[in-house]
Amino acid sequence: MNTNNENISRSLNVVKPIYNITPFTLLDYPDKTACIFWFAGCNMRCLYCYNPDIVLGKGRISLHAGLHFLQKRQGLLDAVVLSGGECMAHKKISDFLQEIKNKGVLVKIDTNGSFPEKLNECIKNKLVDYVSLDFKATRNKFHTITKSHLFSEFETSLCSLIHAAIPFEVRTTIHADLLQIEDIQEMVNILQRYEYKGTYYLQYYRNNSNTLGNMRNSKNKYIDLLQIQTKIPIVFRNLY
Repeated sequence: MNTNNENISRSLNVVKPIYNITPFTLLDYPDKTACIFWFAGCNMRCLYCYNPDIVLGKGRISLHAGLHFLQKRQGLLDAVVLSGGECMAHKKISDFLQEIKNKGVLVKIDTNGSFPEKLNECIKNKLVDYVSLDFKATRNKFHTITKSHLFSEFETSLCSLIHAAIPFEVRTTIHADLLQIEDIQEMVNILQRYEYKGTYYLQYYRNNSNTLGNMRNSKNKYIDLLQIQTKIPIVFRNLY
């Protein structure tokens, strides 16, 4: 190991941004066996977020320990999913991704798109294989729902992904008190304006979950897709 690699390894052992690890999933990376690294901290405070302990908490697992976890499961896992929280907020994320790729493991990132330059650099350096991009809200509702002013950053990330040569998906969580069918139509229009060609995934808010905004149960009026004018496919997740 050269000096540079030794310094990287040492720094990954010091930083502890991972809150928890899900050792196995068949649902979070399409057609792949994967684990999930849940990164603590986030630069948004989405009212419906059901991971308040992760968003507001501190990491307990070092990046080095995460790499050791992957090493022990070599041959059993195809991929690792970096979720949270917001994994792209962490300073050592690029070094961490490089170490994962060095092990021949696929990488999927779940992101709110608020770090477009960092995301674009990781894509350029082939450190990411798949991205799930959260489309939180329309521009006029973005601050109300996320408590941030990061819609423009999201748009930049969306454009970068559309022009990148890696697969990605766009997804939105719907709470009936926050987003209505008119909002979803506007979000579809935005995706079509930027010539998004993939599937747009909608997922209903999880009732009975502890959330950052102490949201009440969402008595969702299920959205009738026939009312949405769209050229892109829309798929519901966790419908029942």
